[in-house]
Amino acid sequence: MASSEETPKKRLTVAQTDSTSQFWEDSKCMTFVLEGEDHTLGNALRYIIMKNPDVEFCGYGVPHPSENKINLRIQSRGPPAVEILKKGLLDLSQVCDHVLTTFEERVTEFKQDMTDKMET
Repeated sequence: MASSEETPKKRLTVAQTDSTSQFWEDSKCMTFVLEGEDHTLGNALRYIIMKNPDVEFCGYGVPHPSENKINLRIQSRGPPAVEILKKGLLDLSQVCDHVLTTFEERVTEFKQDMTDKMET
């Protein structure tokens, strides 16, 4: 049984890095584990990150169908992999915001068109 005082599980952890130094945050090749995620985020994030010209490789995998997590590997030509991930998450968030805004605008237009047709 879970205690109410348990520390929350981390949603993002670093599973592997090519750096053996204490400055692993500067590593250009890292594998991140994203808990509670699946192919939905994995494929979208991989696509967005691969569009970055500083990225040499980005791929993801689901370790096992019964595990609700993905392993995301990033290899960078320049900036640290952590920075590539941050930029990818920000870019994906902006794309999602744009899609949501566009969808809401079209729904509003559709409703207005339907109201206009009903009045005529």
